[in-house]
Amino acid sequence: MWQALQTELADPTFQVLAVALDRNADDVRPFAEAAAATYPILVDSEHVVADLYRIINVPTGLWIDERGRIVRPNDAVFGNDTFAHMTGVTSGPHLDALRAWVKTGALPFGSDADVRARQVLPTADEQLARAEYTLAWFLHRQGRTEAAERHFLRAGELAPHDWTIRRGSMPIRGLDPMGEALMPLWSEWVAAGLPYYPPMKPVG
Repeated sequence: MWQALQTELADPTFQVLAVALDRNADDVRPFAEAAAATYPILVDSEHVVADLYRIINVPTGLWIDERGRIVRPNDAVFGNDTFAHMTGVTSGPHLDALRAWVKTGALPFGSDADVRARQVLPTADEQLARAEYTLAWFLHRQGRTEAAERHFLRAGELAPHDWTIRRGSMPIRGLDPMGEALMPLWSEWVAAGLPYYPPMKPVG
């Protein structure tokens, strides 16, 4: 869908940029090739983007304008409605707003203050969870898998609804992120009320 959107809009002022929170390019290559993507796809094995923008789930989208400023903060965005029955998030409103922004310059919020009001800053526990994840990833690459596992688990305890930490660590730990190991995480997330991001309602 993102390739279709990039092709549809075909505007020199608009660029889709994908960031995969994976271990390496080989993890991403099959999906990139299947999509025949012409837009840049970066691999963020260190989760720098997740740290900077408090990305707690995927897919997450945010809009950055030509000044380098966020004009629509991180939010749950989907290219289609395949998972709408599970997440409660439909793709239409976001895609329509994005098209309007590119074609007419219409912004979803009236001012920088409105944007800032919708940005959710990380809690102290979430920041500590990121540090634990970073340490775990370092230890894993050093071959110290038992020590890494302790820190991966601790990161998940500190940020239980951050899927970029809990589900994102599964392939590293030899677990299938789409298999049985996902089910307890999914059940917890549903029981907590699907804690994605706060609703991104337009001004007015």
